[in-house]
Amino acid sequence: MHGPAWVGWLLVLLGAAAGAYCLWRARTGPAAQRGEARGEGLMALGMAAMAWPVAPPSWSPWLFTAVFGAAGLWALARRHLHHAVGALAMAYMALAMVIPSQQPGHTGQMNQMSPIGHLGQMDQAGGTGPMAHTAPGGVPLLTGLLLVYFTGYVLAAGVRLVPAAGAGGLEAPAGGAAAGAGVLRACRVAMGIGMLAMLLAL
Repeated sequence: MHGPAWVGWLLVLLGAAAGAYCLWRARTGPAAQRGEARGEGLMALGMAAMAWPVAPPSWSPWLFTAVFGAAGLWALARRHLHHAVGALAMAYMALAMVIPSQQPGHTGQMNQMSPIGHLGQMDQAGGTGPMAHTAPGGVPLLTGLLLVYFTGYVLAAGVRLVPAAGAGGLEAPAGGAAAGAGVLRACRVAMGIGMLAMLLAL
């Protein structure tokens, strides 16, 4: 993946904050919402780990691939389609760190195994050209489909978030359930935005 280091740090902050908030708020609300919030929180923390702009160990992309691939299959088996798509998308992005693009002109570098490449790093020829000149990693068609999916997901979750926030104070008996649903939708919006940012950085 390509982009300046500050983009990686923003994704780390977004993922860590959203993950911690979702896990903290997962203690309340109906059981189904607690499970959803925990899933979103763990995905957000995984996103923060993947976006860490400092070069991780060379084996970390394979670890991310294995962990998120297993999480995606588990979610698919439990018929949690969105969590399955999100986890498998994370596994796909982890693979894009180590499998060079087949597009012409790609240098074949692994971006120091970092999801967000550093501008100004040494290139293969020993120069100091920016990493942003390399071709994007991953499969363009699959990346495009995931971008469409998560864009629609963020828009839909954001539209549902506004009425939920407005109605929270009007329905006193169902205030706890409404608040739990609002927290879950906010977690979904944050996670969707983070996924879009990481996909755009491929």
